[in-house]
Amino acid sequence: MTRAPRRDTELGLIVLVALITAGAYALASLGKSASLPANIGPFLAIILAMLAVAHVAVRRLAPRGDAVLLPVAGLLNGLGYVFIARLDQSLAGLQAVWTGLGILAFVATLVVVRQARDLERYRYSFALLGVGLLMMPLLPVVGRNINGARLWVRLGPINFQPGEMAKITLGIFFAAYLVEKRELLSDFGKGRLLPQPRAIGPILLAWGASILVMTAEKDLGSSLLFFTLFISMLWLATDRGAYLGIGAVLFGVGSFFAYSSFAHVRERVEIWLDPWSRAASQGYQLVQGLFALGSGGIAGTGIGLGSPQQIPAAATDFIFAAIGEELGLLGTAALIVAFLLIVGTGMRIAIRAEQPFEKLLAAGLTTIVGVQTFIIIGGVTRIVPLTGITLPFVSYGGSSLLANYVLLALLIRISNDTAERRDRVAQELTAARVDRQHG
Repeated sequence: MTRAPRRDTELGLIVLVALITAGAYALASLGKSASLPANIGPFLAIILAMLAVAHVAVRRLAPRGDAVLLPVAGLLNGLGYVFIARLDQSLAGLQAVWTGLGILAFVATLVVVRQARDLERYRYSFALLGVGLLMMPLLPVVGRNINGARLWVRLGPINFQPGEMAKITLGIFFAAYLVEKRELLSDFGKGRLLPQPRAIGPILLAWGASILVMTAEKDLGSSLLFFTLFISMLWLATDRGAYLGIGAVLFGVGSFFAYSSFAHVRERVEIWLDPWSRAASQGYQLVQGLFALGSGGIAGTGIGLGSPQQIPAAATDFIFAAIGEELGLLGTAALIVAFLLIVGTGMRIAIRAEQPFEKLLAAGLTTIVGVQTFIIIGGVTRIVPLTGITLPFVSYGGSSLLANYVLLALLIRISNDTAERRDRVAQELTAARVDRQHG
């Protein structure tokens, strides 16, 4: 596919996303006040303008990049904004600002990172930065404990979660480290019952770090996300299924230790197993979310016609339940399909990448989105214990939006580098063939 059709396809999808988002915004207003919002025109113009900025940046800076990721992310972001505005207008204003900053972060990433493989040289800098960001909420002055989890940092009037950006910086470090140590780490399973101590060390370190995050910050979601990220990337880098077994054992040990030692972990598991006996207390949020999903049925009550405001933290942890009530099974299925498109596209980018670092980084970044989506949707639907992390691009949260738009830009950069490299090889082969024909 040539450059123009790919970008034209992206532009067409962006226009469609803007129309869908504006239509959903209008329906939300009709369901709430039986009148069209007065700002529907400016709202549509702002959506188109923000997505157009991102599109132009891709067209200029990564013209051979994937054409699906940006429109799908824009659709998720737009739908999330509609429901946040439906639930809380003050949060909607902040989310609009964070969306604009996320688009700027997307453009800045494409400007700064001109070649994805350049990131490999700064592996240990990214490691230090990631650890620093992860530990920042534990600082005595700026760290904040909100809703029982110490995940937040307050700098002046701004609250943010540094762990959201830490997942990307640590993902870059993991990719670079595993490419560097791949031969050593792969020396396992060929007549050896156990890996070398130098190979098992990083796994134990990642496991210990995840336990530290869970105990010190009381954050089950980030702990599970970071450990799953490292184990999955380790498996992809070495093609040794035994590491998955080791990871499963360590996960089981860590889970048992956490359940036995920490009351907040034990409470989350007990609520997961039986929220109904605690429906008036600790299980209230989960029960209200399940009622919302149930009342939505197949087609939903309609945007603006449900009662998602009865769910605590509906704009953040439980936005999937709010969407399920008003869009029903069809709406939530479409939402999951959108995430599957992002994950599938990211894995396709990883498969096509020829450089080991780019291949592993693309797979790791995609794993972050996939695992985080599974954890939060699984928590709302009682597949796994509730952890309280955000639904990428959909939930309210500035830190999450910034990090996910940076992640999106890196995936597009990798896809662009791969396509341009293949174009050069194809041109060289064509030129060589022409030379032989005229030689």
